[in-house]
Amino acid sequence: MYELLNALNGIVYIVLEAVWWIIIVQAVLSWLIAFNVINTSNEYVRNGLYALDRMTEPLYRPVRKVLPDLGALDLSPMVVLLVVIILQGPVRTNLFGALMRAVA
Repeated sequence: MYELLNALNGIVYIVLEAVWWIIIVQAVLSWLIAFNVINTSNEYVRNGLYALDRMTEPLYRPVRKVLPDLGALDLSPMVVLLVVIILQGPVRTNLFGALMRAVA
């Protein structure tokens, strides 16, 4: 049972880490597009941006409903990154501890 809980703990951490990297990559790509370093008329770039938007939009939507509209400045990725960092730290430790207490 300990192995299963340890595996679950690892999966939660890996998913949070993947979400963190997806948001970082999307932010960097959006800056590169804004400064015309990357051309969005390229099919591969367009498909990559579409895939990243589809992955992150469900995370950003609730945050955008709460945050005030700041025009071109979108703070929702930063808020989601902060939430991911918070979940990676103490919640990960508490989740594993709670699961271990439930098993014991």
